[in-house]
Amino acid sequence: MTKVVSTGATRVCSKDGRLPYFPRRHLMLVTGVSILLLLLIGLVPSTDVEANRTRITLEIDAFKEEPPENDISRRTRPFLSKELNEAPEPDSEAIRLARKEAERQAKERAALGRWQSIVIASGDNLSSLFAQQGLGARVVYNISQTPDFGKQLANIRPGQTLEFRVNHNGELTQFRYVRDRLSSILFQQTADGYSAEEVILEPQIRTAYAEGEITNSLFLASQRAGLTDGLTMELAGIFGWDIDFALDIRSGDSFSVVYEERYLADDNGDQKLGNGNILAATFVNNGKDYTAIRYTDKNGNSSYYTPDGKSMRKAFLRTPVDFTRISSNFNPDRLHPVFKTKRPHRGVDYAAPTGTPIKAAGDGRISFAGWQNGFGNVVFIEHPNNIVTVYAHQSRLNKRLRKGSRVNQGDVIGYVGSTGWATGPHLHYEFRVNGVHRNPVTVKLPDAKPVPKSEMARFKQHKTGILAQLDHHQKAHQKTMLAAAQ
Repeated sequence: MTKVVSTGATRVCSKDGRLPYFPRRHLMLVTGVSILLLLLIGLVPSTDVEANRTRITLEIDAFKEEPPENDISRRTRPFLSKELNEAPEPDSEAIRLARKEAERQAKERAALGRWQSIVIASGDNLSSLFAQQGLGARVVYNISQTPDFGKQLANIRPGQTLEFRVNHNGELTQFRYVRDRLSSILFQQTADGYSAEEVILEPQIRTAYAEGEITNSLFLASQRAGLTDGLTMELAGIFGWDIDFALDIRSGDSFSVVYEERYLADDNGDQKLGNGNILAATFVNNGKDYTAIRYTDKNGNSSYYTPDGKSMRKAFLRTPVDFTRISSNFNPDRLHPVFKTKRPHRGVDYAAPTGTPIKAAGDGRISFAGWQNGFGNVVFIEHPNNIVTVYAHQSRLNKRLRKGSRVNQGDVIGYVGSTGWATGPHLHYEFRVNGVHRNPVTVKLPDAKPVPKSEMARFKQHKTGILAQLDHHQKAHQKTMLAAAQ
């Protein structure tokens, strides 16, 4: 039991039984202050207390929602620091050099002058066009003497463009001859005169597809299919060794073509320049299918072949002239129109306007070129395998032809006329094999060289891709036509 002894001070017992010492005066002072505070609190109105409490609470809440500036800085500094670390610091030296380069280029452009463009019109010449820019004959002479390209300025044509750059001293600093949309020649002033370089732009090549059915003519069917006359002529040329487009075409014949389109990308967007080559084509003539594939060998030589690698091109043209009609067929018992006697007609007469070009039917050598009674102006060409072709009644011959000179298939050897025993302008054409006259319309023409064996693997790979593309287009077109018919 703990004993409390009264000695003028109060002790409070601790757990270990010892009592801490507090002076009595201290206890009395604390008691008095406490009573005074209670009295003051009791005298303050309760509403003010509540108002005070509310104000303090709002201030505390506001403090919590909007931390002091130093706190904001502390919390956001790592984020800002990261961004600033990632952003490259401006390089004052690089900026200075860039400004200096921009100023140099601006001064250079100002020194060269502004570009002025002139479209060449009919009757214009180089001197008059230069004079329009205040440039004299000396400048024309100097620029036309530029090595390699200066002489080409003699070939300017209406529709082409000349571009001039003349500085404030009246000097031609740069000059551009724009031959077409893909090629130009840029001349630049040097200490010794002018230098020049050729600028060639490469067009973008895209593929397109067209197909059609013939009701009247190939040209009308091609126009309906969206083909240009140039593509139509190319199509006829590809199949022209097997199909006579003047005589063999039937209503219901059809064709399909995959061909190139050429585009040029510039500031105005993609602009079509024209069409390129036919890549693959089919033609159905009187129920018989023909397929042609364009193939370019390792040496860059291009030609058309059948899917099995045989040349579409025959060793001879079926008809060596663009004719309007056959005026006389191959006929051993024909009545001669001049002598009115039965004389064999050992060739075919192709009626055509005077002056129509006549082409060599195949590669060969000229054995005769000149005048013969009956034939008038005539050319004889000897070909391999003992074949001779004859071209008679020409109005005039190609002046370059000489006995022994070589010609290639398609070379112009003369022009249609009515010389010799002829009643009107036409080409009399003969085809002789081992000295025997054969009908040029029906004779089986020998093929040209096929795809070389060394190229066959490469050709087959190319064939697979282009025929798959052609087949895809054909099927897609059929679906479109069926959907339109429903």
